[in-house]
Amino acid sequence: MATHPRKKRRSWGRRILLLVLLVLLAAGFFRWSNHSLQTEYFTFTSPRLPQGFDGCTIVELTDLHGAEFGEGNQTLIDAVQKLSPDYIFLTGDLLDRFRETPHSYAADLGAAMAGIAPTYFVTGNHEWALPDVPDLKDALEAAGVTVLDNRFVTLEREGDTMILAGIDDPNGYADQKTPEELADEVKAAAEDPFWILLAHRNDRFLRQYSLLGADLVIAGHGHGGMIRLPFTDGLISTDRTLFPSYTAGFYEENGSTLFASRGLGNSGPSFRLFNRPQIAVLTLEKG
Repeated sequence: MATHPRKKRRSWGRRILLLVLLVLLAAGFFRWSNHSLQTEYFTFTSPRLPQGFDGCTIVELTDLHGAEFGEGNQTLIDAVQKLSPDYIFLTGDLLDRFRETPHSYAADLGAAMAGIAPTYFVTGNHEWALPDVPDLKDALEAAGVTVLDNRFVTLEREGDTMILAGIDDPNGYADQKTPEELADEVKAAAEDPFWILLAHRNDRFLRQYSLLGADLVIAGHGHGGMIRLPFTDGLISTDRTLFPSYTAGFYEENGSTLFASRGLGNSGPSFRLFNRPQIAVLTLEKG
């Protein structure tokens, strides 16, 4: 029996319409995966935490790579402000070498964050791939951000103290202070202190950072494994190796704990899938 030409045209028209709808849905999901902020909450519990820091909240922002969430990052700024954190930690790669992000981007964001809560910054590998890191650090300090370049500060809260240390990325100067030397300084400053280490690179936790004695290491760099699938710790590392670890959440090694944020941006041609840009909110709890 012959098929009527008009029915054929209708059938093809429906298929084309369905294809267009699927493409639009996929494009919308892809954009949502890469540009829609996700605030996630975590709790770090330790019996060593000084009582005065019980309930302290920290926002970690990392790996923006020059991303814009709203004009002038106002959507991101508003989201952090609503969280009313006690501290804000910026753990590197605010800038991106492929986009040649200007220092003013970091300074403007730093000023906004410092207006919300005390803000601390450590460099990532992309900062060191761009010229004049000392100028960037000066711009951030002028904006009210404390730059922890291989040094530490003492934080005070409700009558108690703890130490916050930060290290420059390994891409920094060849003769810079080593993480081990900084750890020795921390231990010399106080007897068995509770201390947090800010370090950009998640993938150095196992072989180096977990051995320094910090109670908690806070890092980025892994971008959550970029593509996240069920039962994986991310699919692709920033070095383009498969199935990396230490990419999101908590990990314990050698008596130390790592918290790794999935970060906010993408570098160069990379993208996120099932891995939305993350504002990480970390609450400290005395266990």
